[in-house]
Amino acid sequence: MNFTLSKLNLFTFFKLPMVWWSGIRVVVFEKNYCEVNVRHRWINQNPFKSMFWAVQGMAAELTTGVLLMHEIQISKQKISMLVLNNKANFSKKARGRILFSCAPEDKIAKAIEQLIKTKEPQTLWLISKGVDENQDVVSTFEFEWTLLLKK
Repeated sequence: MNFTLSKLNLFTFFKLPMVWWSGIRVVVFEKNYCEVNVRHRWINQNPFKSMFWAVQGMAAELTTGVLLMHEIQISKQKISMLVLNNKANFSKKARGRILFSCAPEDKIAKAIEQLIKTKEPQTLWLISKGVDENQDVVSTFEFEWTLLLKK
C-alpha cells in the first residue's frame, strides 16, 4: 500500500470501519510521525457531553499502528503485529477537535531490525497523545506492540 493520506483513510473505511464512522482521519503521515484528527460529535459521544474513551483509543492506536505498518512494509519482511497491552490516562474532557500524534523516532525501525536479526519476537511501547484546540492534553495512550517474524 502507498502510505498517502487518502490511501490510509480509504484503508480505514474498508478494514477499520468503526474508525471511519467515528470520524477519525489521518491528517499527517511522515516516516516517524503520524497525526490523526477526530471531532467530538453525536456519533462518538458519551453521556457526559464529551468524546467516548474508546474513540480516543482508536485514534491513538491508529497513530502507532500506521507507523508500524509502514516500517514493516519498508523491511520487505512478513511480520505480524498485535497489541499486547495498553495504558491510558485521561486528563481532561475531550470536546471539539482532538489531534492524536505519535513520534517514536527510530524506535520502530530498531525493533524490526532486531526482530529480523534475532528472529525472536520483539515488543515495544509506543505513546500517542491527544490534544484539544487549546493544546491541552486530553488523553495519553501507551500501546505495547508485539512483532513476530512469519515463516
